Amino acid sequence: MKVLMAIKPKYADKIFSGEKNFEFRRSIFKDKNVKTVVVYSTKPVGKVIGEFTIDEIINKSPKDLWNLSKESAGIEENDFMNYFDGKDQGFAIKIKKAKLYKAPKMLSDFKEGLKAPQSFIYLR
Repeated sequence: MKVLMAIKPKYADKIFSGEKNFEFRRSIFKDKNVKTVVVYSTKPVGKVIGEFTIDEIINKSPKDLWNLSKESAGIEENDFMNYFDGKDQGFAIKIKKAKLYKAPKMLSDFKEGLKAPQSFIYLR
């Protein structure tokens, strides 16, 4: 199963350059069968630019997540901590293999009428 996930362009680019090996989330999908994340690079890009397979999903305190991932988090510590402000737990999706599409795709290439997700949506 796949999810379509909205990611800011600067972080999406870092995923496909190999600089960012974790995608961080305050909440995670309930379906444990999700193996692939399709990346929607938010505005100003506004296109689906690639996908990655999930190695594992780690659930820990923000401090523990940072200590575990800081070498390849692809985000500054201050921005990371601000993102998780007020949260006792967070999630790090460890990226196994990222594949940048040869040409970006429109949301309609996946499903007619598909809208950009706030966080993520399941692709069935």
